[in-house]
Amino acid sequence: MKISARNQFKGTVVEVTKGATTSHVKIDIGGQVVTASITNAAVDELGLEKGKAAIAMIKASDVLVAVE
Repeated sequence: MKISARNQFKGTVVEVTKGATTSHVKIDIGGQVVTASITNAAVDELGLEKGKAAIAMIKASDVLVAVE
């Protein structure tokens, strides 16, 4: 499969929290955890569960930066 997203981070699923229609999937990418909101159907189709290897791909048109 080819994909245009250049920001790809290999990691491990550390938590899957299913809601009524949407799940929050947390992926550890080397000490940092990113969270994706995806459909429950996508979680099932991908077989996502704690401990499974996954790739977090980030495609954004804007990046926000903040400081304290």
